[in-house]
Amino acid sequence: MADAAIEVEDRTIKLQVAAARQEESGHGIARLARASLSAIGAMEGDVLEITGKRPTVARAMLAYPEDEELQVIRLDGLQRGNAETGSGEHVKVRKAESRPAQRVVFAPAHREMRLQGPAIALKRNFFGRPMVQGDLVATTGQQQVADLPPQLRRMFNAPAYALTQIRLNVVSTTPKGIVHIDEHTEIELREVFEEAHATRGDVNYDDVGGMGDTIRQLREMVELPLRYPELFTRLGVDPPKGVLLHGPPGTGKTRLAQAVATESDANFFTINGPEIMGSGYGDSEKALREVFDEAAKAAPSIIFIDEIDSIAPKRTQVHGEAEKRLVAQLLTLMDGLNARANVVVIAATNRPDAIDEALRRPGRFDREIVIGVPDETGRREILAIHTRGMPLAEGVDLKELARTTHGFVGADIAALTREAAIEAVRRIMPRLDLEARTIPVEVLETLSVEREDFVAALKRVQPSAMREVMVQVPNIGWDDIGGLDDAALKLKEGIELPLKNPESFHRLGIRPAKGFLLYGPPGTGKTLLAKAVAKEAEANFISIKSSDLLSKWYGESEQQIARLFARARQVAPCVIFIDEIDSLVPARGTGGSVGEPQVTARVVNTILAEMDGMEELQSVVLIGATNRPALVDPALLRPGRFDELVYVGTPDQTGREHILGIHTAKMPLAEDVSLADIAARTERFTGADLEDVVRRAGLIAIRKQGAGVDVVRREDFEDALEDSRATVTEEMETEYAKMKGELKKRAMEVAPIGFIVPGMLEPTRERKHGE
Repeated sequence: MADAAIEVEDRTIKLQVAAARQEESGHGIARLARASLSAIGAMEGDVLEITGKRPTVARAMLAYPEDEELQVIRLDGLQRGNAETGSGEHVKVRKAESRPAQRVVFAPAHREMRLQGPAIALKRNFFGRPMVQGDLVATTGQQQVADLPPQLRRMFNAPAYALTQIRLNVVSTTPKGIVHIDEHTEIELREVFEEAHATRGDVNYDDVGGMGDTIRQLREMVELPLRYPELFTRLGVDPPKGVLLHGPPGTGKTRLAQAVATESDANFFTINGPEIMGSGYGDSEKALREVFDEAAKAAPSIIFIDEIDSIAPKRTQVHGEAEKRLVAQLLTLMDGLNARANVVVIAATNRPDAIDEALRRPGRFDREIVIGVPDETGRREILAIHTRGMPLAEGVDLKELARTTHGFVGADIAALTREAAIEAVRRIMPRLDLEARTIPVEVLETLSVEREDFVAALKRVQPSAMREVMVQVPNIGWDDIGGLDDAALKLKEGIELPLKNPESFHRLGIRPAKGFLLYGPPGTGKTLLAKAVAKEAEANFISIKSSDLLSKWYGESEQQIARLFARARQVAPCVIFIDEIDSLVPARGTGGSVGEPQVTARVVNTILAEMDGMEELQSVVLIGATNRPALVDPALLRPGRFDELVYVGTPDQTGREHILGIHTAKMPLAEDVSLADIAARTERFTGADLEDVVRRAGLIAIRKQGAGVDVVRREDFEDALEDSRATVTEEMETEYAKMKGELKKRAMEVAPIGFIVPGMLEPTRERKHGE
């Protein structure tokens, strides 16, 4: 950026405002290009006066590399509020001088907040921070700002004041003007909110994470019509009237609407669904009209309707006349005869299909924005928001936490950080005097949230997007499985690789596998394989039994399966594991009387449609396990559904020795016990059989040596082997060997009407007349 291109007047430049990164929110810094700093004679670390509708101050820092050629200044949400400006608007910037403050008075920025605490901690938190009377400032945790100059490290690495970010109003300063806090500053903290010093302490865009694209869409639909209505007049089109936000509970729909109202500097009117309902005839419609009338008088304004499905249900499905009249009133208000100027309606729901269809047409809700479960980057942003004020220990890695919290929405992450903070408080409880009213300063100094606190919190907080399905956090890794190297390799290539490195598949133009069918004799470790691949791929794991999906009610089974796949898409990457899948998806036309509803046939059709229908399975893999693959419907066995048919057989001698080593890892063995010898004598033993051998040997040792037994000897294993047997016979092995060649052939054939005898692969016979 050339210096000549910068507008400079009396060492003041005009720059466009852009949003700062989430992790720098609340630190009181402003980032601008090196050329802009030179134009006003400032250096990194100097105090800048930033003037929008109101002046505020910040510490100067160099711009991000991508901003070096741009005439922008990056400010966080608090600074934008202090300057009374918004992203995209222009502010005047000049170098300023700050004086040491003799006295600074703070007060809570929110009416419901009551603060008590040592002023010295607040003093250290704001040490060196420039401020002016009327500013809104925020405490921060022990987190260094990226690329911080050494001379500023002390300033931004002060101990946290609290286990959350606290927003405070600067009520007064002595002397007046631009000041900064130093060692001699006297700090006064008032306990209650003061109306006279209220500033924009509400939610801003910095307080919602993982919604970059959504915020851009909302700004187009909401901020543009409210700030620049003349744009739409010039174009000869009506501005957008409404936006519908929908998505799972806890994803931040209400919070986002509050942020939009704050950032657009519009009056905010809230309608909480059930509160609008009145007891008298016409009361509900009157209350709704009054809100819209007030919003029109106070324009520009935003009307936010939370849980809109409760006041605008489908009129064809409700019997009460009051509900129908209320829906009709809402329709009339949104596009009635009186044109509304500078009023935008934002509605939120997690049940968009329950809303009356008439509301979902252009002219009422012009755009529907889905706010889904955040991805890893979004979760990292949300974690940074909720840990802003936390004193985090060095071992806490937010990237690691973001990677391991699949399926967590914003509300879940807030609960996770709260639980971790409670764990930290629990550690210092023995040092607290419960009779004293205050906590000693030296105890507060040592309070920090460690990695172990987050690990403990993860055990208690379950992702709300998956609470309706049986969720397991697998604790089985590849090291816990022995003798299944070929099957494990196929699963690694087919599931772990595409979930961890999807860009490799995009580069080659190929799709990852959608499904895997694990088949083999009972007890060979099919379920363990599914758990291991879910853990190693760092994916959510949904384990479903066939009985959970089958219902006696007509059509309920298909809805259960559709809900299962929809939930898996929301919390992707996800592995769905269905054990004994042959009972859920048997070959169609293989039994049942003519009058009996063909539930399983409809279930098979639903699963077929979910696996390769119109909706793509994005980062969702289905694993089915069965020991009777001949019963599975042939249509599921073709590529595109179950892409891989993985045989899980009995382990060889090396595999058996590995399995015995896993099961005896915590068992004290005598020196004469040879696992290699036991493995050689257990031909055709499955993993379950070998576990049973080890268990029996332990029981025999207790029986012979008493409860104080301290070692398991060779003769104990000898006795255990005499009592044990292999569950897989030679005939079964031969039959499964035949299956390996026959299964793929069956996928290309249409199964005839008839009965399939379990365990047999011979062609089924046709029914004779009268059978």
